[in-house]
Amino acid sequence: MHRRHVFQAALGLATGTALASKPVITQAQAAYPSRTVTLVVPWAPGGSQDTLARVLIEPLSAQLGQAVVVDNRPGASGTVGSGTVARSRPDGHTLLMGSSSTFAMAPHLYQLPYDNDRAFSAAGLIASMPILMLVPSSFPAKSVKEFIDLARRPQARLSYASSGVGSSTHLATEMFLQMAQLEVQDVTYRGGGPAVQGMLTGETQMTFQTAATVLGFMKSGDLRALAVASPTRIAFLPDIPTFAESGLTDFEVVENIALLTPEGTPQPILQQVNAAVARVMALPQVQAKLTELAITPTVRPPAEFAAFATAESAKWRELIRARNIRVQ
Repeated sequence: MHRRHVFQAALGLATGTALASKPVITQAQAAYPSRTVTLVVPWAPGGSQDTLARVLIEPLSAQLGQAVVVDNRPGASGTVGSGTVARSRPDGHTLLMGSSSTFAMAPHLYQLPYDNDRAFSAAGLIASMPILMLVPSSFPAKSVKEFIDLARRPQARLSYASSGVGSSTHLATEMFLQMAQLEVQDVTYRGGGPAVQGMLTGETQMTFQTAATVLGFMKSGDLRALAVASPTRIAFLPDIPTFAESGLTDFEVVENIALLTPEGTPQPILQQVNAAVARVMALPQVQAKLTELAITPTVRPPAEFAAFATAESAKWRELIRARNIRVQ
């Protein structure tokens, strides 16, 4: 995000240290939150971000002392919901569950209805989600190598389900196809949930999805995971190999989740939201649920987000250019 945010965060920390005995907080900030907090999830219900949001809202409501409700606003790889938040009042009562898809990928593909570098202030990174390569349980390939061999057959004509152009799962698939030197047809859906349903009905033969989106279908036997795109195996799914173990070294894709607010949200409010989320993530019952969903808490201070987002954006910009990925 914009470098000004880093400066403001650093200034806020310095001010807080100098005036620790008498913090300067306005009456409005001291009363935060004064009404219901809306957490906008810019994807359809049933996806990984929606799942994470619904795990967090009840304990987060208790921490903040006001109700926190989820508002799903899908469309254009998360940019429709992001635009809604960008236009909201910067008072901390509208939060955005941002992801790599929205803050690092979509800006290189869409004419955004907001300035991605200036529209948001960050309450910080909060979680990361490993991404899996999956096929229907009836599909003949039982490993990444078998899938590649099958896809290279002239008569294969395979297609994959993506969660929207520019989503992390879409670009993870494109990175895989580039490294494996494969051509597989993209079929685009409006989120992870619809993408999985499309594969279950036989419209597609492969998808990359976050573990949180597909664990239920894996347990039921409807889907089979061929590999995980994290550096190491997932503790909750120890039998699924990494891509490095499957023959594709340096293939790592993780969905990073952040809480964003409209630009201009006061630093004390950002710090309050960050601290509340950190307390929620430390609750044993929340940790147990996130472990079941293969979601890793990664709560980091607001001041660290700008540099992280810049590095992520540069990485995905290069892939988008190399693959000539465009919104149709």
